[in-house]
Amino acid sequence: MTDSINDLLPEGLQDRLPPLAGQAAHIARAMLDNMDSHGYDRVHPPLIEFEQSLAGRMDGVQPRQMFRFVDPRSLRMLALRSDMTVQIGRIAATGLADAPRPLRLCYAGPVARMTGDQLDPSRENMQLGAELIGSDTVAAAAEMVCLAIDALKAAGATGISVDFTLPDLVDTLAREALPLAPEQVDAVRRELDAKDAGGLRDAGGEAYVPLLYATGPFDEAIEKLAAIDAGGTLATRITALRQIAAQAAGKARLTLDPSERHGFEYQSWFGFTLYADGVRGVMGRGGTYHIKGKEEPATGFSLYPEQLADAQGLSADIRPKLFLPIGHDRDVAAALRAEGWRTLAALDAGDDAAKLGCTHRLDGTVPAPL
Repeated sequence: MTDSINDLLPEGLQDRLPPLAGQAAHIARAMLDNMDSHGYDRVHPPLIEFEQSLAGRMDGVQPRQMFRFVDPRSLRMLALRSDMTVQIGRIAATGLADAPRPLRLCYAGPVARMTGDQLDPSRENMQLGAELIGSDTVAAAAEMVCLAIDALKAAGATGISVDFTLPDLVDTLAREALPLAPEQVDAVRRELDAKDAGGLRDAGGEAYVPLLYATGPFDEAIEKLAAIDAGGTLATRITALRQIAAQAAGKARLTLDPSERHGFEYQSWFGFTLYADGVRGVMGRGGTYHIKGKEEPATGFSLYPEQLADAQGLSADIRPKLFLPIGHDRDVAAALRAEGWRTLAALDAGDDAAKLGCTHRLDGTVPAPL
């Protein structure tokens, strides 16, 4: 008997049940295998670290989103990670500080945050990604975009779309080309995020209004952005965006929203958001950033495989399951498992293969469909 109150889970948390839990694991393996094939080595940081380390490695990381508590041994504040990227930065700056650059690493693990949001109310997710440490060049950014697309395709995602952005756009323009007083910068960023032309004007950002319309399919939007950049302040970034898009052309649908900042708390000059058909909300994000301490440049991305599993749902291509009756040939069963079959052995003569979710039954040495 269960207690209906004690068995409730906190808001934003949920159990992952069959077959979706297995599908999410299958998706994660496919993504990691793809990254491994491109030369990215796996690392596995701990779930809990000192809060100061997690919060101080990159600009924009928000300690208030972390579950925090006091370590009874050190009496220092610990935190449950809300983002694994900062941990990869720490590993690169410490344990792998002397490793040759560029350093290519990949990772996967659970992350948790204090609160969800309207688009994603969950407070626990599986985060998976890759980081290229020691470079934030155009070549590095293009490699990351293409690798993220390939990883999604390897996991069965379709209709992939990549939206490019320039996270430091306002800072770059405000310095000289479209000057703003220091107290205006945050307000202009906020109104750009809200896509509010009236709010922009009220905040003293009249000159920034055209950026709201330099969005859409990449080829069209980049021309609009180039037309706005009469002074040439964004010339190098526009050239870089064109080069990255050229590398990713044909792999996914490419769009541009140069002023988008949601989810880009610590990225520097380049960012990108990933979407896929059937996946509610964002499939992942990436971009360029700097690891504090060593001030080392890096480029990377994070994906969320459980969201793709939810999208694929019960229609996902689950491997067949082979029922092994009592008295079956164990050597034959072992050989079939080596070929990729999932087997389920009967414990009792009354076990029903169909009720146990099997798709086939071993008939002598041959799997027979049920």
